[in-house]
Amino acid sequence: MARVVIVGAGAIGSAIAQRLAERNRVREIVFVDEAPQVAAGKALDIRQSGPIGSYDTALSATADVLAAASGDVIVIADDSAAGEWEGERGLALVQRLVRAGVKAPLVFAGPKQTWLMEAAVREARVPSHAVVGTAAAAVPAIVRSLVHIDTGLTGAVVNVTGRPPKFVAGWGAATIGGLQLTSVLPAHRLLAISQSAARFWPPGPQAIAAPTALVVEALISGSRQPLPGLAILDEEFGARGAAGLVLLELAHGRIQRRMLPTLSPQESTEAGSAIHKR
Repeated sequence: MARVVIVGAGAIGSAIAQRLAERNRVREIVFVDEAPQVAAGKALDIRQSGPIGSYDTALSATADVLAAASGDVIVIADDSAAGEWEGERGLALVQRLVRAGVKAPLVFAGPKQTWLMEAAVREARVPSHAVVGTAAAAVPAIVRSLVHIDTGLTGAVVNVTGRPPKFVAGWGAATIGGLQLTSVLPAHRLLAISQSAARFWPPGPQAIAAPTALVVEALISGSRQPLPGLAILDEEFGARGAAGLVLLELAHGRIQRRMLPTLSPQESTEAGSAIHKR
């Protein structure tokens, strides 16, 4: 089983650690935080919940960023005191990891880290197949929940793409209960759901933790189905070097394939516009 390093023991990092521990599919989780005593307390709290939650994942904490070099996956989250790793401060962190020879994939879990993802590839020369953003991966689940509330039905399949904070739902290909969603909900209700979903950005720590845990596990062990995630595009939507929300096949510590959702011509134009507005 693998070792996951979470850089930052703030609200997002702690929620991810909790989720990963509860799923009991990684051997060890290490917090790297500028306040190691705070991080150690959170690690202890999660570890002591193990007997109740039926998991035995090992957790520890350190202030040494270079401890990330031993991780199979590195999650960039939020420092307990300074907040989300982002901007130039975040880029300096990534560059330090690169100089230390880190080869593990980087999972950017913060909602403010889109620029940092792009800069990691553009300036720190991290391979594009080794970076994934997961805050945006919470948006499809939010959209599905809104559909379930509006229809009273479950099982909606709706793909979402775009670039934070602008997202586009693929309503034309969406289904629920084996029916085209457009035959269940009128256009004005679909528009209302799209507008409502925008108000849920940025998602909270728990909403981010759920898809992040899945992405981390998929990078380690693979996944039976594609997962939504923010990836650096290579001419998809006519964009190169920009981050966009797509479906990802993940395995062996990298993105194996990026897949675009099925969109109508208008939806595709809207998605391209959102991604190009960097």
